Amino acid sequence: MDGSEIDFWLGSWQARWEGGEGTNRIAREFGGNVVVERFEGRPSLELTGLSVSVFDAEADLWRQTWVDDQGSYFALTGGADGDTFVLRTPAVRGGVPMELRMVFCDIEPNSFRWLWERSTDTGATWSTAWEIAYTRST
Repeated sequence: MDGSEIDFWLGSWQARWEGGEGTNRIAREFGGNVVVERFEGRPSLELTGLSVSVFDAEADLWRQTWVDDQGSYFALTGGADGDTFVLRTPAVRGGVPMELRMVFCDIEPNSFRWLWERSTDTGATWSTAWEIAYTRST
């Protein structure tokens, strides 16, 4: 990896999911070294969030921090995985250890799908908690 594999995500996006839609703006900032995401779920979903992602050349992976107006905080790591882009983090929900991941897939120049998934069996199986279809805004 060289840090450019995330460039597919840059731009302004319309985000659509079952029962709602929002927007997402992603840009390189701080001399191009930091990818900043600004997600807006309103009016469909009362959720706004921000992520910052940096490529850690020494570890050869991406590091992303996500925060939102619901008080969520995630520290994810990962990168390109074949024709997908995957970021993961361990978590505990209701006393149950699990792994969470976001998967960017079906990546085309003007669209992609994003999946928020969880596994309670150390990654043997995954269930999708949220799926968003992204299309590039003009």
